[in-house]
Amino acid sequence: MTLDNPHDIANRPSPLPRWAQRAMIAVFCAGFAASAVFSATEHWRRATFTLGAAMFWLAVMRLTCDSKVIGLLAVRSRRFDACFCVALGAAMMWLSWSVDSLGS
Repeated sequence: MTLDNPHDIANRPSPLPRWAQRAMIAVFCAGFAASAVFSATEHWRRATFTLGAAMFWLAVMRLTCDSKVIGLLAVRSRRFDACFCVALGAAMMWLSWSVDSLGS
């Protein structure tokens, strides 16, 4: 199929059932939505931390789920996507932890 990820040709299919993979996507979407709600209510430290945690979860998803199930979240190879998500998630979580809040 032309929409398959060309970087995942050598990868074997996921041992997880499709319903479990979709449940993992739902958890990621819930974290992303929670981050958006925190951002809309001007809680930027919570939003940044939640989005960083969602990026960590996305790295786990990328390593365990099929590219066909994940869809647009599978951009490059599994290893690159996972490393990128971990690095970005760690940077965001560190940023939210390291900056003092204005209220304290």
